[in-house]
Amino acid sequence: MKNFALFVILSFVISGLMACTDSSATGVDKSPKDKKADGKSAKKDSYPPAPEGIMNTDLKSLEGETFKVSDFEGDVVLINLWATWCGPCIKEMPELIAMQNKYGDKGFKVIGLNTDDETPAQIKTFAEKQNLNYKLGWADKKFIQEVFNITRLPGIPQSIIINRNGNMTGVFRGGGDKVIKQMVETVDKTMAE
Repeated sequence: MKNFALFVILSFVISGLMACTDSSATGVDKSPKDKKADGKSAKKDSYPPAPEGIMNTDLKSLEGETFKVSDFEGDVVLINLWATWCGPCIKEMPELIAMQNKYGDKGFKVIGLNTDDETPAQIKTFAEKQNLNYKLGWADKKFIQEVFNITRLPGIPQSIIINRNGNMTGVFRGGGDKVIKQMVETVDKTMAE
């Protein structure tokens, strides 16, 4: 009985440690076609709206300014939760850089929100080393919990893609090649809409 209890406890601990590297992605409901009055198909933006707590929570940028995700209304925004010590977070950064390079002048913003208590100096040093070219800041506990409520995973990395209308087109939790590939494909599709 003691061995079984130890096995159960270890199972929970190991699964908790694996959360940071969970390689699952959730593509949010794809836009279906609706019929216009004349019987022709019309594309409808039926993605779910981003929650108020994500769109309008005050966030702090690396430069010390306060901003909200809703400040970028009309742009496609990829919100990425990360920390400097998170291996899967670091692994996806080259793709975030590439997407910012590819679409930055076409109304696309990557916002990398650090989830740890790392100082601006630590993040600036890290960002320079990684050649990060996108907006960096911090997510407070309330904002992080809003994301966790959507993804159902209390770990990082996590990303949410919000289209020009403020609706979520993709939710990505954990890391790995499969998740990164799906995230890039979803950004490509969202930018093409």
